[in-house]
Amino acid sequence: MTSPAISRFAIPSLAEMPDDIRTRILAVQEKSGFVPNVFLALAARPDEFRAFFAYHDALMEKDSGVSKAEREMIVVATSAANQCQYCVIAHGAILRIRAKNPLIADQIAANYRKADITPRQRAMIDFAMKVSREAEAVGDADFDALKRHSFSEDDIWDIAAVAAFFALSNRMANVTAMRPNDEFYLMGRLPKT
Repeated sequence: MTSPAISRFAIPSLAEMPDDIRTRILAVQEKSGFVPNVFLALAARPDEFRAFFAYHDALMEKDSGVSKAEREMIVVATSAANQCQYCVIAHGAILRIRAKNPLIADQIAANYRKADITPRQRAMIDFAMKVSREAEAVGDADFDALKRHSFSEDDIWDIAAVAAFFALSNRMANVTAMRPNDEFYLMGRLPKT
């Protein structure tokens, strides 16, 4: 039996990739034990790969008033709304690990309004969903609602930027038919032995 394709576009071999991209992919493989398919799918377009991951890292890895787990909540909720299987599965795994909660990603993906999250996190995701689905309707009332939950102007920017970036990512993952790695499905669900 052959494995399903990870993208509808051709994937370059590691040997064909520029040195910096190959080095990054091998570092990810060493850290996680596998290469997430997004790295392989985007490697066919080196300039876009570099830009994508530079912006991804700037948004998702920095210190912020929005925790890393909360940023993953945004990704999972908006990706579910955008029907992006890759991002829901991959970032659901990261959310389970960052939140140290094996249930939260499934709850948020299915219906974040019923998930075990705080009112502050609910307001954050409400705003992120609006940015993702109807950004043209964002207004002062949306900012006021977030400020009532102690989000700063910088935090609001971060929420919007994560939602907007992953709207792009969701669309490209859907167009490319990017397949989630099987490894993601079990990550963060069971205690490490």
